[in-house]
Amino acid sequence: MDRRGFLKTTLVAGTAALAGDDLGALELRHPEEFVGVLVDTTRCIGCRACEVACGETHDLFVPDVINDGALATPRKTSERQYTVVNKYETEQGDIFVKRQCMHCHQAACATACPTEAMHKTLKGPVTWDGDKCIGCRFCMISCPFDVPKFEYNEWNPKLVKCTMCFERQEKGLKPACVSACPTDALQFGVQVDNLEIARHRIYAHPDKYVHQIYGEHEAGGTGWLYLSAVPFDQIGFRTDLGRTPYPEYTREFLYAVPAILFGVPAFLLGLNALADHDKPTGGMGSEFLTGDEEAER
Repeated sequence: MDRRGFLKTTLVAGTAALAGDDLGALELRHPEEFVGVLVDTTRCIGCRACEVACGETHDLFVPDVINDGALATPRKTSERQYTVVNKYETEQGDIFVKRQCMHCHQAACATACPTEAMHKTLKGPVTWDGDKCIGCRFCMISCPFDVPKFEYNEWNPKLVKCTMCFERQEKGLKPACVSACPTDALQFGVQVDNLEIARHRIYAHPDKYVHQIYGEHEAGGTGWLYLSAVPFDQIGFRTDLGRTPYPEYTREFLYAVPAILFGVPAFLLGLNALADHDKPTGGMGSEFLTGDEEAER
């Protein structure tokens, strides 16, 4: 079977899996914990069934994965596609990598949002509420992964990004991309379980994976975790983020905002009162007297 036929088969299988994802209430061992997705890039075959499932589920652009040639160059997510798969030529051969919102544990976008339109849910996904959004786009500036996108060409624009299919999760279903993946490259579950699985795979196959779980510590930790056969800088990931959550970098400034908003006006008002106190009071109309007249008084 050639690649074209194989892609058709996997797309059909992925669509069928998505349609038949009748798991009911998704049973989690630790329902109070964050949920997330483990991405094993060694299992990804670049079929892009996840892209198709995402587009169909959210009424977005559905790519022609067989004919569009999108794997020729790396892409970013957009207002029309919440997830994309890129191909990288590495020392271990071609590696396919799915990208989307990382759903940071301490999300910079949610912290930067002045109206809480961008919100970190108790289960982990970061969602967006259009009724609260004022269009300031601070979330776009603050995101270290360049994920939130603004619909510049729409008459009623929105800030859009992957929400880890939060609406499906509330119905007890997995994210659409996870359900559609034909090779189990994507695994949805509780974050602590995903970390345990990732560590086990590394320890069980030390020659197959680099000994790092991307997202375990980056920017304070993310809901999406990645395994790879090559260093992550070879497959398009930022490796300069450090372990500090991005909101920590602005904590001191945010603490100072109330003092600035309330302290500075009070200080200026005090200066104004002092200035008024130092002015000569004089009698009625004294401001119209000449210097000689006022001396005679």
